[in-house]
Amino acid sequence: MMPDNDPAQEPTIFSAVLTPHRSLGPTGFLIFMLVLGGISFVSGMVFLIAGAWPVFGFFGLDVLLVYWAFRANYRSARAYEEVTVTPSELTVRKVSQQGRVRQWTLNPVWVRIHRDEHEEFGIERLFLVSHGRKLPIAGFLGAQEKKSFAHALSGALAEARRGPNRTVTEQPANS
Repeated sequence: MMPDNDPAQEPTIFSAVLTPHRSLGPTGFLIFMLVLGGISFVSGMVFLIAGAWPVFGFFGLDVLLVYWAFRANYRSARAYEEVTVTPSELTVRKVSQQGRVRQWTLNPVWVRIHRDEHEEFGIERLFLVSHGRKLPIAGFLGAQEKKSFAHALSGALAEARRGPNRTVTEQPANS
């Protein structure tokens, strides 16, 4: 027999996986690199024909540097955050781009959401605050996404503070 307060049996009130946004997918990246490579090759050939042969190498170097920058950007996109709320726990799990995992488990009764807002730009940073300590979350989301996430998480925390809902509805008897 399992105890009633086992967290594994609790219903999940809220669950979200936050990932960095990347607007250029693999196909778009390939097309961009082919176009950039083609433009650089044609431009380099113009300089090569004009007798400025060292410039040709620099046109290849710029394509290589752009490729390297995009690959580094895509590697950083492997990072993500998981946020889960149950009636007795708020769990934040952060996974870095290298795969390192850090996890925090908080009591949702004591957690509040702190927003650093700018008049013009909206929410700049979000923190979970508990017992005087701040945990930054959703750092790679945009201002509108942070607002939506903060609203949904606030609702989940409010529901967790109310405790488990154990109301029973009566079914009408068939006559």
